[in-house]
Parts: sequence; C-alpha cells; structure tokens
Amino acid sequence: MNSREDEALAQAAVTALTEQLALAPKPGLPDPRDLGVPAAGRDHRALRWSAKALAPGLTAMAAAARRSGEPTPLLRAELGAIGRSTEHSVGLAGGGHRGALWVLGLLVAAAALNPRASAREVVAAAKPIAALTDKGAPRRPSRGSSISAKYGAAGARGEARAGFPHVRRALDALATARSSGAGETEARLDALLTVMSTLQDTELLHSAGPPGLRRVQAGAREALEAGGTATPQGAEQLAAFDGELRANAWIPRGSSGLLAGALFLESLPVVVTPHAVGSLAA
Repeated sequence: MNSREDEALAQAAVTALTEQLALAPKPGLPDPRDLGVPAAGRDHRALRWSAKALAPGLTAMAAAARRSGEPTPLLRAELGAIGRSTEHSVGLAGGGHRGALWVLGLLVAAAALNPRASAREVVAAAKPIAALTDKGAPRRPSRGSSISAKYGAAGARGEARAGFPHVRRALDALATARSSGAGETEARLDALLTVMSTLQDTELLHSAGPPGLRRVQAGAREALEAGGTATPQGAEQLAAFDGELRANAWIPRGSSGLLAGALFLESLPVVVTPHAVGSLAA
C-alpha cells in the first residue's frame, strides 16, 4: 500500500460522510432541508465544509496502520494522537463529526491493515485495534464515557470493541432494502432507522434521558414496521417521527456516524486509478 492509497482511503471515508450529510429526510438530523432555514442552514453548510478537514487526519491514520502492519499498543496510541489533532482541525473548520471521526478512523486504519479485505473483514480487523488502550488519552472522562458509565450503555468505545455491530446491521439493512426494490435514498434511510432502533446513543441519553432514547428507538421501529421508507405508510411514519424529534430537539448523532461507516465499507476495496490519482492531487 502506498501514500496515494492512504489518501484514497481517507477520501472514500470523507465521501461516505458527505453522502450521509446529503441524505434526506433524516429524522432529527441535519440534512439539506436545513439550507432553507438561516441558522440551521449555516450549521449544515459548516458540517459539509468541516467534513473535508477530516481528510489529512484519516490519511495519517491509514499511513500509521500501514507502517505498523498489525494492531499494537503503539498504533493505538498513534491513532489516538492523530484523532485528537484532527478534532482540533475540524473544530477550526466549523466543528462536528467527533463520533464519525472515531468510527471512520478505526475503519480506515483497519482497511489499511487489510488492503483487499471485504467490508466484514475490515470490521473484524477494527475490533482488536479498539480493544487496545490509548495510553495518551486524557485522564478526565469524556461526556460520552460518563454517560455510558451512568446508564450502562455501550457507547462509542463499546460499539467499536464489539466489532461495530450497528455498522454490520446497517450493511444488512442496505442489502435487504435494495433487494426488495427500494431506491438508494430509501435504502440508506432504512439503514439509518435500523441503527436508531437499537443503538444506545449516549448523546440522546444526555439530552433526553432513557425515556427519550426509548422513544427514539420505538419511532425508528415504527417506520420500519410500517413497511420502510420506500412505502407510503413508512414514509408517512418517517415524517411524523422526524417532526417529533425536531420538536423535542432530539438529535440521534450516533446513528449518522455509524451509517457513514457502513457507506465507507461499501466502497471497499479502494483501488487507485490514474484518474483517481489525478483528482487526489488536484
């Protein structure tokens, strides 16, 4: 694997994130509909812009994994340091994407360790990296880890250490929806709802508490059980669910990052062509 392939992996991850941002209507989450609302529109444009700021850090993560060749404590520490630096850069560019950076960073590193691996093999390779301790991490607990401890939720770390079960669920949901005739937008919305229906989202636990989290999970299930977003009943249920989340200012951010992870995995293996190399250099 060479540096151009590291850049290609990073770009594939950024593309997956921007495609997730472009998806609509996402219940409770920023999407292109917000562009018509002054304050929300600024926030959505900032998210799209700051997503690009992930590329250098993700490239560095891929390169670190390629040099290491295997999951090691040293690699885990290096990924953590790159991640913290990237968070700072993203903050300067407009902020956001912390959860997506965690998901995509581990998956990009795992893909660099296994250049021709399938999506499932990459997810499996990310698990031992996540299981290692980042000795350079701040000793002060993060809000997410504090919420995880308070409510017994898996949180972002638990999700990764379990081998990203919700990323795998999203991959299954994408395949199922497409095979049933759903369009790409509806397949991706169904995958997002599938993640929301069971994810113990620590951001939601913080803002809405356990009752709010249970309501979000139930609302996602209701849209899926109505037939999914490709059906009139499912689309109607999705619209009602979206309205409820926006009225309560409940934002299921954790689900969006995991969907981006699934979309990234679907782009693998990344093959660098002369055209792609030229576009990366542009």
